[in-house]
Amino acid sequence: MKHAKNIVDDIKNGIIKPIYFLSGEEPYFIDQITDYIEHNLLDEAEKGFNQVVLYGRDVSIDDIVSNAKRYPMMAERQVVIVKEAQDLSRTIEKLADYVKKPQPTTVLVVAYKYKKLDKRKGLSKALKTHGVHYESKKLYENQVGDWLRRVLIDEGYHIQPKAAQMLVDYLGNDLSKVANELNKLMLILPKGSEITPQAIEENIGISKDFNIFELRKAISEKDVVKAQRIAQYFTQNPKDNPLVLTVGQLFSLFSSILKYHGLPQKDKATVAKTLGVSPFFVGEYITAARNYPMKKVSACIALIREVDVKSKGVGASAFASNDLLKELLVKIMN
Repeated sequence: MKHAKNIVDDIKNGIIKPIYFLSGEEPYFIDQITDYIEHNLLDEAEKGFNQVVLYGRDVSIDDIVSNAKRYPMMAERQVVIVKEAQDLSRTIEKLADYVKKPQPTTVLVVAYKYKKLDKRKGLSKALKTHGVHYESKKLYENQVGDWLRRVLIDEGYHIQPKAAQMLVDYLGNDLSKVANELNKLMLILPKGSEITPQAIEENIGISKDFNIFELRKAISEKDVVKAQRIAQYFTQNPKDNPLVLTVGQLFSLFSSILKYHGLPQKDKATVAKTLGVSPFFVGEYITAARNYPMKKVSACIALIREVDVKSKGVGASAFASNDLLKELLVKIMN
C-alpha cells in the first residue's frame, strides 16, 4: 500500500526504472501505478509513436520483448504496457532473459493481476536487480478504514469515524468500489469538507440509522428495540443487507468481545491494536464486555454459528429464514 505510493512518487521525482512488474491479489494498486505511468510518463505528442498498450490474451512473450527492444522515435524513452498479463502465466518465466538485460530507453510495465511470481525462479530473481517488482496485497477489512482516511487526507478531505465505518461495512475490502464512492463524494463536496454519516446517506444511499454498524452498536448496548427495528429494515431490504453477511459481522463482533475479555491489559491503545479498530470505537467494546460476560459471549457465538448454517439453506426454509435474524437477536440479547 505505502510502497505503491512510493513508486509513483519516485516516478514524479524522475527516478524511473526500465521494468515495473506489478503482481498480486489486489488489482486497485496495480491499476493505480499502471494508469499513472500510462497517462503521465510521456506527453501527448510523444505517445503516438512511443507508447504501446498490449493485452496478455493477444500477445506472446516474444511479442512483448520485440516491442520492448524497439528504440524510441524523437523522444527520450518509449513505454510498453502489458495489461492482463496474468493470461501469460504459463510462459511468463520466458521474460527473465529480457529482464536481465533490459532496453535502457524502454519502460516496460507488466500488470500481472491476481497472481504471484515464484520467488525461487529466474524472473523474480532478475527483477530484484534490474527492475521494480511490486506485490499488491489485499487489505483486511480492519485496514480499509485507515486507508480511505489517508486517501481523503491526500485529497484535502476528512471523514468522521462513523462515516468511514459505514463505508467499510457496506463495501468491505473491495478498494475499487470504495475508491469509486469516495470519488463521487469528492465531486459533490467542496475541498476541505468533513464527510459525515449524513453525507454518506444522502450521496451513496447507505442509511445512517439502519446499517450493520448501528446494529452492532445496538447489540453492544443491549438496545433491544433499536436492534429489532434494524433487523426489520434488513428483512425488508434483503438485497442490500444479505443475511449471510450480517451473520458474519455479528460473528466478528462477538469474536472481538471474546478477545477483549482475554486481554490482560485493557487500556485503549492495547484494545485498539489487538482488535484492529480505531481507538474511537474502543468504548463500544468496553460497553459490550460489560453487557456480555465471557460465558454469554461463548453462547452467543454458538447461536451465530447455528444461524450461519441455516442462512445458507441448511435446515431452514426460505420463509423461515426471514425471521432468523430477529430470532437470533432475541436469543442473544435475552
